Amino acid sequence: MCGRTACSLGAENLRRACAYRDSRGRRRQPDWIRGERYRPSYNKGPQSSGPVLLSRRHLQQDADSLERVLMDMRWGLIPSWFKNDDPSKMQFNTSNCRSDTMLKKSSYKGPLLKGKRCVVLADGFYEWQQQKSGGKQPYFIYFPQSKDAEAEEKEGDEEWRGWRLLTMAGIFDCWEPPAGGETLYTYTIITVDASKDVSFIHHRQVRAWRGGCRAEGRMPAILDGDEAIRKWLDFAEVPTQEAIKLIQPTENIVFHPVSTFVNNVRNNAPECITPIELGAKKEVKATPSSKTMLGWLKNSQEGSPQKKENDLPRWTSQFIHSSSPKKTSADILQQWLRKEGEPAAKKHKA
Repeated sequence: MCGRTACSLGAENLRRACAYRDSRGRRRQPDWIRGERYRPSYNKGPQSSGPVLLSRRHLQQDADSLERVLMDMRWGLIPSWFKNDDPSKMQFNTSNCRSDTMLKKSSYKGPLLKGKRCVVLADGFYEWQQQKSGGKQPYFIYFPQSKDAEAEEKEGDEEWRGWRLLTMAGIFDCWEPPAGGETLYTYTIITVDASKDVSFIHHRQVRAWRGGCRAEGRMPAILDGDEAIRKWLDFAEVPTQEAIKLIQPTENIVFHPVSTFVNNVRNNAPECITPIELGAKKEVKATPSSKTMLGWLKNSQEGSPQKKENDLPRWTSQFIHSSSPKKTSADILQQWLRKEGEPAAKKHKA
């Protein structure tokens, strides 16, 4: 499943990171719809809002279906047929949608068959590993980062060279309050069977079936590459049955352990995604600002050998570019954490 994410890029950098080629081959950046509502966060949970990509044609019927827009939507799908005046009174959890039942459950089948497909954006997502001691160890999971990624963007550089966003397949719907009022846009993240390589992180749920019981773990359906994103969003040209073929587990992913600081959804600071060494006596603590944490991070690494990409627990993948021993995905993450002012490290209530 996917119950917690991070998306720390500012609104303008999100546009740059989501650049694409339109039907004429021109490089475009998606426009924001109600972008003033977007708030970056290192710790997003269900019922909070987050950025998604969708086709402009959902909002403008004469638009090219390949044209993309960004919108801040609430996490946890409220179906259009929900009759209660208060969407928080939904009787079931719709933050995740199982790929094997999404065409059976009315909450998801309706919007999916209407082409309401979206891409949920994040730096990465969190999963918790059950420990023998009874506690849970959180991990941050994300796309492998290019060794050429830049921590500092160069002025005038149109091409995005920063953090590669995780792109997860989602379904959205539009709910109008029965008594009238503003339309509420909400989404759910589609989940698939997790790769066997990550079973040591995922909590293995036991499900009953006709032949007995089986253990399984879930992970978000990740769209890897712009072609997959294009097909998922272009509901006018790519029918539902063709689009759902894109919903498959991926192994093109890396991860690292993080502090239990992230366990509290109210904690919104770089500490949430900062790599830690398991078993170390010193652990990242909550601090008034990210500068204190970053100073600790720098001091703790002085004199220690540089970690190699293969030292990080990860999915093995032929898609990962050859790594540099001087710059790994975790190193690039730390460079991003050293940037000041985006987003401001502060508390955030989900």
